Amino acid sequence: MTQAAWDDVEPLPVHTAPVPAYGTGSLADLLPTLGAHLGVPDCTPAIAELSPVDRACVFLIDGLGWEQLKAHPDEAPFLHSLIASSRGGTGRPITAGYPATTATSLASVGTGLPPGAHGLPGYTVRNPETGQLMNQLRWKPWTKPKTWQPYPTLFQRAHDAGVHTAQVSAPTFESTPLTKIALSGTFYGRLSGEDRMDLAAEQLAAGDRSLVYTYYSEVDGKGHRFGLDSDPWRGQLMYVDRLAQRLAEQLPPRSALYVTADHGMVDIPFDEQSRIDFDEDWELGAGVALLGGEGRARHVYAVPGAQGDVLAVWREVLGEQFWIASRDEAIAAGWFGPHVDQRVYDRLGDVIAAARDDVLIIASQSEPKESLMVGNHGSMTPAEQLVPLLEARS
Repeated sequence: MTQAAWDDVEPLPVHTAPVPAYGTGSLADLLPTLGAHLGVPDCTPAIAELSPVDRACVFLIDGLGWEQLKAHPDEAPFLHSLIASSRGGTGRPITAGYPATTATSLASVGTGLPPGAHGLPGYTVRNPETGQLMNQLRWKPWTKPKTWQPYPTLFQRAHDAGVHTAQVSAPTFESTPLTKIALSGTFYGRLSGEDRMDLAAEQLAAGDRSLVYTYYSEVDGKGHRFGLDSDPWRGQLMYVDRLAQRLAEQLPPRSALYVTADHGMVDIPFDEQSRIDFDEDWELGAGVALLGGEGRARHVYAVPGAQGDVLAVWREVLGEQFWIASRDEAIAAGWFGPHVDQRVYDRLGDVIAAARDDVLIIASQSEPKESLMVGNHGSMTPAEQLVPLLEARS
């Protein structure tokens, strides 16, 4: 075997994973930067390219990654026209954070902290107190929210500093634990996207200094169900493009609109090579007590004493397609941020698997719905990690 061929079968080195830009250009840095501009104490303007503004509105479009936006100028002409404005006029994206998934990203946005601090480091993670998997998007099984995520949100801190704050979203999100611990602030529920844009503009004008957040979910929803090449997904992109333009055209004086996303997405083929079924693979399941995370960003919890064996097997079987790390290796590499709080440490898998290739680790029996999704996300590839930070000013 030649050296080149030998190199091809070596597991992906942990240090080659493209770690999110924590501290300089990640979702966790957005609200601290805006807070610093608004005079909120102890906020750092980490995204140095952004210029100060008195009234800031963040419009988060669930699932609209940077690469997907750039690839669809016809469906999103308004948003596409703002690409040069991204990240303070540099025309560059920011990163989501690992894993690139909604619960983790919304917590990073709202708290201004990376996942290792706020403690929502995946779609599902083990609760060390109970030994059960906890779904951090649906908050099941019930876990006391303020114990799980004790830090104040940027909206709370801004309100305490005299900044007018508001969150405008679908009414169904008003009382969810994720909303309370990740975003908080005064909540205004509106069913239609148009009503949300109109009310966000009103709330932006309601203070001399304002911080407003609004959200739209269905770009992500259609991507999961139908994929990025589908008409339903394109239709949602066209609709949300009109929503963003509607809000931008109503900005009050001294305002800026920032359009961003929680993650991007990739379509995964429906074949055995692309969808590796954990529930049907005895080798991957040996020594595993719980499988957490999601298809492209797995937390693997070993039975006591089997951690080393599980790590070795997962590297042998999947190491050419996934970055496979032990918990301590992932922490040292900065996957979850510059540090991991002690209360968060045991929520992370003994083994952590992040996909590089277009592949999933599904669980057809224990996760039947998730295993059938066309569009997926979670890992550190550009298609999942890179998100826009488009800007429109009044």
